[in-house]
Amino acid sequence: MKISQAPAETPTAALVLADGTAIYGQGFGAVGEVVGEVCFNTAMSGYQEILTDPSYAGQLVTFTFPHIGNVGVNADDIEDASPAAATAARGAILRTMPTSSSNYRAQLDLSAWMRRRGIIGIAGVDTRALTAFIREQGMPHAVIAHNASGHFDIEAMTKRAAAWAGLEGRDLAKDVTTEQSYVHEESGWVWANGYGKHNGSGPHIVVIDYGVKRNILRRLVSEGCRVTVVPATATYDEIMEKTPNGVVLSNGPGDPAATGEYAVPVVRQLIDAKLPLLGICLGHQILALAAGATTKKMTQGHHGANHPVKDLATGKVEIVSMNHGFTVDGETLPDNVEQTHVSLFDGSNSGLALNDAPAISVQHHPEASPGPEDSFYIFRRFVEGLKAA
Repeated sequence: MKISQAPAETPTAALVLADGTAIYGQGFGAVGEVVGEVCFNTAMSGYQEILTDPSYAGQLVTFTFPHIGNVGVNADDIEDASPAAATAARGAILRTMPTSSSNYRAQLDLSAWMRRRGIIGIAGVDTRALTAFIREQGMPHAVIAHNASGHFDIEAMTKRAAAWAGLEGRDLAKDVTTEQSYVHEESGWVWANGYGKHNGSGPHIVVIDYGVKRNILRRLVSEGCRVTVVPATATYDEIMEKTPNGVVLSNGPGDPAATGEYAVPVVRQLIDAKLPLLGICLGHQILALAAGATTKKMTQGHHGANHPVKDLATGKVEIVSMNHGFTVDGETLPDNVEQTHVSLFDGSNSGLALNDAPAISVQHHPEASPGPEDSFYIFRRFVEGLKAA
């Protein structure tokens, strides 16, 4: 199956898939050309958080919701937490061109903000057809380009997309992690007041930054924790020197097996030390690998703020944010690992707990940025557990 689309009357952008399919549209945001993996996101809000989520490194995001950019952007909703992660998603693919922003929090329009961040945009795309293609054929490699002349070397772009190695086998956490440790003190956003600040007390949490989102750090502070962030490559000794009461394994991009080459030995030492652990997204996959399970690439991935996940302990169904192209193979979970959550879309693993160590993890994003707040309890459950320990 191929997507066919006639060139726009005056195209200034093109999306070219590795199979030679050329999709034309109107460019916005940054000018240039970049290669990546095309995924689709079904969230109806939170486009700024999506485009600044370091987990999207190496990807071109197709937004299924047609109205993107209408509330503008602001400094508060940026999710990347380090300069290295400042450009996460490589491109944005939209149905309609962003309109003028209309929101009291808006500080800049989406296109101008994307130019500053180096994100290329294309609008006028039949995103429903592209989404259907991805669902049936998987996430394709593609080149997205934007230039005012409207001249594109489709053959060269096709070759570049076809030659791109993709995300399998690639450790991208090292590209988005912080270069040095730092203390995070900002708590969650409250309407009319903005973000708060930590009061200096509470249990100490060390967060291993594989591409951490700011709202994960904020949620930990909001639960009364002192938070220190360390690089993805931090050793067991470097972590323990911080005297943590617990450790969070953050979200991040790329292939968990590749990042696991240096991350898994450290996590295994943390498990052996019986230190309370919480894994989120990539961190969930790293914990699973450390426990003896395996991970695998998904056909279309899970990307959206409206995914149903069942908590097997309570029987409750929560609506969550998800952003992952790899998953834990539930059939490979060893006997000491219990599945705690499951996706109601496809039955894939969405959470686990170790029976012989105080370690839990979830595949989804409990920090709700963007997305509903159904899973905030994950942070409370973790903090209450480490307080008890």
